[in-house]
Amino acid sequence: MAFLPTGYVIERPGQVFNVMGTVSGEPVISSDDLEVYSSESRFDVTTVSLVGNRDSTPSWVQVLIAWADPEQNVLPVSEVFPDNRSTQEIRAESTAQMEISQQDAIAAALTHLGYEVPTKLYVQSVLVDSPSSKVLVAGDIVVSAAGVLLENFDQLRSEIQKTEGDPIEIVVERDGVRKSFSITPVKKEDLWVIGSMIAYIYDFPASVSLQLGDVGGPSGGLMFTLGIIDALGEGSLAGDHHVSGTGTINASGKVGNIGGIGLKMIAAKKSGADLFLVPSGNCQEASGQVPEGLPVVSVRDLDDALAAIEQLKSGSEFSSLSCN
Repeated sequence: MAFLPTGYVIERPGQVFNVMGTVSGEPVISSDDLEVYSSESRFDVTTVSLVGNRDSTPSWVQVLIAWADPEQNVLPVSEVFPDNRSTQEIRAESTAQMEISQQDAIAAALTHLGYEVPTKLYVQSVLVDSPSSKVLVAGDIVVSAAGVLLENFDQLRSEIQKTEGDPIEIVVERDGVRKSFSITPVKKEDLWVIGSMIAYIYDFPASVSLQLGDVGGPSGGLMFTLGIIDALGEGSLAGDHHVSGTGTINASGKVGNIGGIGLKMIAAKKSGADLFLVPSGNCQEASGQVPEGLPVVSVRDLDDALAAIEQLKSGSEFSSLSCN
């Protein structure tokens, strides 16, 4: 029985990566245009380690040990690797999420530092047999919808909803030339859609590069942002302290919730973190899992995170985790 497929995978606390450090001898944060300063601060991206996949599940011995270990989670393999998606597809998506997260982190950091970071909407992909099929193509820059110049995705979605199924004029820029198309949305569940995946592209005023090796997912955004702010400024943002955390971030600095919060706090505690930053959307989940002796602060945005770091530097004590 020990050699039979189990149908489960195991989650464990994963590695932590100091974004102020190096990976394979290369700095995680670098820039061709801006001076990058050394720092005594440490900002860790936390991860979750996954044992097994649909093609190779853990043994029953491993699963039984994990069930008895409060520092491990046992999940049905279908919950992590859905049957309609291959392992390769899921890994590719995770890599893409990390790349997008890094771009969002750069945008948030540069915006905080006073740079203007214009954004553009572009067509990431077009669904087959959708209203956009054979009309829009991947790479199109979306300029306007129904005559409204677009600054963000919410505007585009709003204009599409206003049509209630009537054709909408979409203007895109393709190979430097503007083109106008009439697209008729269709209803999917409660929303009118045109069948295109839309993403952001940033027009950065300066080059900032991030590299963290073979790490996927979007949850490093907040910690990348803090690291960039530290690296592009003189001094040490957190003094000689060790700050760990997790959470997505957008260009305006809003922090988003993630998965695996309990395991990430365990990883932070084991790495010796002085403070853990948890997204406010994960606060209730985290409140019953905080490792003893690890200060944890709930943050809604970048300003909250910076305020917590200032409190750490000042030597003030942290109260128990409070969720608003």
